[in-house]
Amino acid sequence: MHRMHDPLWFLVLSLFLPRVALFLGWFEGWYLGAPDLVAGVLWLLLPRLLVLIIVYSLQGVGLWFLVHLLAALVTWTGSTGFYHRRRTRRQELPAEY
Repeated sequence: MHRMHDPLWFLVLSLFLPRVALFLGWFEGWYLGAPDLVAGVLWLLLPRLLVLIIVYSLQGVGLWFLVHLLAALVTWTGSTGFYHRRRTRRQELPAEY
């Protein structure tokens, strides 16, 4: 596998669909910044963390790293609150519904 460069399509696509972007990079033969087993587990469980590792290894702490860090924080903190509010609202409905 060869070391990837940082194409714009990867940086943008990984903001919205990190698993797809990582898969396409892997399919092209990119080195994903970690050993294959670790990269596979991260791809499965925490793809945004793997994207952060890749962007950091390519560019350091720059604009794209901060954008991806913000996207990761929004994803990790925002989605659980939405699910909790939705679940609570369903439990508060009257029994006749």
